[in-house]
Amino acid sequence: MPRALGPVLASIPSPPRAVVHVGPFPLRAYAFCIILGVVVAVVVGERRWVARGGTRGVVGDVATVCVPAGIVGARVYHVITSPERYLHDPVAALFVWQGGLGIPGGILGGALGAWFYCRRHGISVAAFGDAIAPGVALAQAVGRLGNWFNQELFGRPTDLPWGLRIAPRFRPAQYADVATFHPTFLYELLWNVLVVAVVVTLADRRWRLGHGRAFALYLALYATGRLWVEALRVDDASRFFGIRLNDYVMTVVLLGAVTYLVARRGSGREDVVQRAEAEPVAVPSQA
Repeated sequence: MPRALGPVLASIPSPPRAVVHVGPFPLRAYAFCIILGVVVAVVVGERRWVARGGTRGVVGDVATVCVPAGIVGARVYHVITSPERYLHDPVAALFVWQGGLGIPGGILGGALGAWFYCRRHGISVAAFGDAIAPGVALAQAVGRLGNWFNQELFGRPTDLPWGLRIAPRFRPAQYADVATFHPTFLYELLWNVLVVAVVVTLADRRWRLGHGRAFALYLALYATGRLWVEALRVDDASRFFGIRLNDYVMTVVLLGAVTYLVARRGSGREDVVQRAEAEPVAVPSQA
């Protein structure tokens, strides 16, 4: 029997399987959570964008560019920060459906995709970021459920009542006989929901943040939560001087977001978030 750190009176069970087959077709819970998160982000972002004066349908259009870019960025980040998993089987780096997406890379990739689209269509990048910030945080919360189904990215052993039961085949070798671990997927999920509440309350109702400051607030809060979650995790990760790479990245994100918030304090909100479509330019006919 697996040992626990103490008498476990209650715990959170892990799903018995992450894939359900409907005939010959596998339905993967991880992929479903990612897709559901994208839908949530688009629906919430669309409502907020229209409320700020933007054109209906723009968020969905931007998503066709930034979602693929975000998935690519998230996978690249994951492979870079966990290279030992793919050294002997590089092709496995392409198997996104098996899990393994780095949120920092996803945010960067998605942001670059959104920036590209907005610049091409005369949309205020900063205003767009402010509109979608809560939806992105909520999408991250939904996406973390995929880690629960895959029994991955959990924390150190614990005998707390909300400890997460992990099947033996998913446990690190040094904890092979331990039953329950910190449910870091749940911690980050709840933290992201709190981020949504704070951004909506402060950015919209109290401070009326604009010019990218609501998005910066989301980044600062997310990075803060991710730092303490990282301190609990026991999965393999690249380290420099004994510190996880994610900690360095989150520290840079936190400092950058706070610096931006301070530098743009008192900016108010944009008067125009999206320019009208440019009138066609008449071209003289050639003789």
